[in-house]
Amino acid sequence: MNFIQILKQKSPLQRFLFVLNVLFLVLYFIMAITLFVWKAMPVEIPYTNRIILGVILIIYALYRFYRLSIKFNEIEE
Repeated sequence: MNFIQILKQKSPLQRFLFVLNVLFLVLYFIMAITLFVWKAMPVEIPYTNRIILGVILIIYALYRFYRLSIKFNEIEE
């Protein structure tokens, strides 16, 4: 089964939650990249702390992606 067929089989609530999960996954990556790149942030955070927070956000986003892929594979089977 492909991705579109699986989404068609889901209820509207499950589809909404899936899209919300993907949206937050992307949001965490964008926040991490912003912490790495943005030099003149309105809030003063030392650069090393920004790097640590960015790495934590990326790890959390990868964890959410892993959980989402497990859930996606369970539906496929």
